[in-house]
Amino acid sequence: MYIFNRITVNPQLPKKIEKLSEIANNLWWSWNTEFLRLFQKIDKDLWEQSSKNPVKFLKHVSQEKLEKVTKDTAFLKEYDKIVENFEGYMNSKTTWFSSKYPSNKKDLIAYFSAEYGLDQTIPIYSGGLRNFIR
Repeated sequence: MYIFNRITVNPQLPKKIEKLSEIANNLWWSWNTEFLRLFQKIDKDLWEQSSKNPVKFLKHVSQEKLEKVTKDTAFLKEYDKIVENFEGYMNSKTTWFSSKYPSNKKDLIAYFSAEYGLDQTIPIYSGGLRNFIR
């Protein structure tokens, strides 16, 4: 049998918790681990099965579990606090760079390095060119 196409069905995040996806896809969570506790509260077993990877978790969590936490006021209170912290960080105007280089407001900075780990859920394939040089 020849398979020519695949269909992936991802759970739809309810509006009340839709920021879970945005934050899961931003490395902010790797140093703000209180965000990761939300996933454990949604489905502890799946959280462990997904190797504590928030992106992988969101692809496999059941729609029923997502709907259930939207009715949990303690969960929503914690979620709202974390979203507020995330948005405060993302919209901050008082950063180290802005205080040291106030005239460079339009500069963009990107960091590229695979020589250090961010989190155990993000595999790093480092080693440089030494493996290719003979």
